[in-house]
Amino acid sequence: MSPVSPSASSSESLPESSATPSATPSSVAARAPLQGLRVLDLTRLLPGPVAALRLAELGADVLKIEAPGAGDPTRTMMQSSSDRVAGRPGAFYRLVNRGKRETRLDLKSEAGRNVLRALAAEADVLIESFRPGVMERLGIGYETLRAVNPKLVYCAISGYGASGPFVDHAGHDLNYIGYAGVLDQLAGRDGAPILPNFQIADLLGGALSAVTQILAALWHVSRGGVGRFVDVSMTHVTHAHNVVAQVALANEGAAPAAGAGLLNGGVPCYNLYRTLDNRWLAVGALELKFWETLCMALDRPEWATRHWSLGQAIGGPDAAALTQELADLIGKRPLEEWVLLLESLDCCVSPVLTPAEAAQHPLFNPEAYAAMNHDKDGNDAGADERRIG
Repeated sequence: MSPVSPSASSSESLPESSATPSATPSSVAARAPLQGLRVLDLTRLLPGPVAALRLAELGADVLKIEAPGAGDPTRTMMQSSSDRVAGRPGAFYRLVNRGKRETRLDLKSEAGRNVLRALAAEADVLIESFRPGVMERLGIGYETLRAVNPKLVYCAISGYGASGPFVDHAGHDLNYIGYAGVLDQLAGRDGAPILPNFQIADLLGGALSAVTQILAALWHVSRGGVGRFVDVSMTHVTHAHNVVAQVALANEGAAPAAGAGLLNGGVPCYNLYRTLDNRWLAVGALELKFWETLCMALDRPEWATRHWSLGQAIGGPDAAALTQELADLIGKRPLEEWVLLLESLDCCVSPVLTPAEAAQHPLFNPEAYAAMNHDKDGNDAGADERRIG
């Protein structure tokens, strides 16, 4: 990508966040598949920056373009006091913008817009997350930029799409999942929806959908096609991914209430159980073979035939009764003991980890993974733990 004009100030070099995801054990050194791809990232907050981050992780050269002054609001959003004192952007900003080059452009000025047009002429991808119509009003919308670069893949991420009844509406993740019928499905048994700390629409509906559609458009360009306008509506994509609820609508005319469906608490084999130490165990023994293995490990072989695939009514009386029986049993021992007993078995049972615990787990922490392998001595130290008295 060509250097930015001297009129645009280069931003400071940022330290990588300690929260940077580690490579998986299966990672291998290889030429990045998107090496040489040139991406302009005009986005801010979460969806667009994460989409551009994923492209950068695949080897793309990403130039993040921020407005003069405060720049991306995530520089100070959830900023720790130590980062504030040190005068550096917070972990949020560093986490979703690592691996990118940065600059500042005033797109409200003709000089800034000229620089952007020049950059777009040599770029492969541009991602923006302004409200629909903003880029057009500035004179740097898709039609303008494709005139200088017909192969440009222009991705616009918005809450409700570039057209339609809500094109001018503001919103955030909570609004999008509310409209999409997803928030209603994230409810406790009393029917009250939870307030998730995982941004479903931003990340699934926005970031990952944008990456998918950008790569598809790039494939089209690579085969001799012209660039495309990629319209990503976070609400529409989230609605499209609400698959299980849509299956229930097709079959029964209504999505199941909490505790009444196969995947939201209506069966004992796929449920959450509180342990003696007030932690939680996730039982995902959805298939019969996993449920049978679990029942044997719990020394409850008579439970093995009480399974939805064998005729147990989902959300019915027997399912509710067995769920309570299993809850009573799980509640007699702390989480660690259940993990020792069940995690190594092929029965789809796992602990509900805190984010801090997940960060140190061998799945995500290479040092912990190496230590786990080093400590293996071929003995089954937990054999005695796998018997229920």
